[in-house]
Amino acid sequence: MNISIEDIMKAKATLQGVSYKTALVYNPSLSDLSDNQVYVKMENLQRTGSFKLRGAYNKIAHLTEEEKQCGVIASSAGNHAQGVAVAANIYRIKSTIVMPKHAPLAKITATRRYGAEVILYGEVYDEAYNEARRIQSDTKATFIHPFNDPLVIAGQGTIALEILEDLPDVEVVVLPIGGGGLISGVALALKTLKPTVKVIGVQSKNNPSMQKSIAQQRVVTIDGIPSIADGIAVKTPGDLTFELVKQYVDEIVTVDEDEIASTMLLFLESAKVVAEGSGAASAAAILYSLSHYKNRKMVAILSGGNVDVNILARTIDKGLVTNGRKCFLTTVITDRPGALAQLLQLIASRGANVLAVTHRRETLDIPISYAKVELELETTDADHVQRIKKLLEENYYRVIIQ
Repeated sequence: MNISIEDIMKAKATLQGVSYKTALVYNPSLSDLSDNQVYVKMENLQRTGSFKLRGAYNKIAHLTEEEKQCGVIASSAGNHAQGVAVAANIYRIKSTIVMPKHAPLAKITATRRYGAEVILYGEVYDEAYNEARRIQSDTKATFIHPFNDPLVIAGQGTIALEILEDLPDVEVVVLPIGGGGLISGVALALKTLKPTVKVIGVQSKNNPSMQKSIAQQRVVTIDGIPSIADGIAVKTPGDLTFELVKQYVDEIVTVDEDEIASTMLLFLESAKVVAEGSGAASAAAILYSLSHYKNRKMVAILSGGNVDVNILARTIDKGLVTNGRKCFLTTVITDRPGALAQLLQLIASRGANVLAVTHRRETLDIPISYAKVELELETTDADHVQRIKKLLEENYYRVIIQ
């Protein structure tokens, strides 16, 4: 199970002409907000929309002819699924992917389009993994592990080689951690070729399995909760990746759901880039968890951009609310002609745009002759919301902001 820089170099040769050398792009918004020079490694523009093709193809390229005849099987929340499906299709071998039942529809559809048979099973990745292992024992197909495999790790590590080619004086590299395959390969390569580079892993606060494992000095399983960063929602990291993370990674931080959503929105607006939740996690960490880093050349690996459009729409709304650019305001008015108009006129005087109005008289918590008004407002920032609230309170409204 050993892996070396030579394995990563060989993986780079294997991937020649299959994976793209993705761009490393300077991001002014992230740089200004963090007081660093921040570059984004655009793995969302990789073939299949994420870095996962690198490891999957490197593994499948090393199968024997007998193994190829039996096909391959994998478990995945979505991105590894697509990488395996494409790699298997290139070699014209059968692929079966077990995905959690609630995996994003875009990832399920894309995996099928790439030629794989998709089986939906379980609520989270780990349940899909166990089912894939059960099927594998019956079919004798080769299991392509999404992270705990030396050849997969070596394939992911090729990202580090590209970063050093494009930014030799990089000082800090920040990247997401799920099971640990990406950060294991990248950290090994960076620390071997440029030991002074700081390597920082990022997990969702909802699923900090690697962070807790490192803290307890053993692989632990956690009961995580759903996250918009579904690609890194892993209950149990790998034993191989755990050892590599322990050896090569400097720090692991976490980001919450609001921070991820806000960063996804930032990518959309400032960079015109779609980032899935796990892809945005590294940049979110730079903005919210790594404020002690200043004036550094930093790279945030945007690991993927495969996000369901419905989830994206909800995430945008969540990001707008988090940033104070949309708010939900509840108050009570007298039930008489002109009372609602008076309220709306006050709000308009502060430059907010009313997106929706709900007017209720029958709720149990409202006295007769009064009405509850719920407003959805478009605002400029959190200060704008507070100015509106203050104005209404000065005019004797009781206001709840949600």
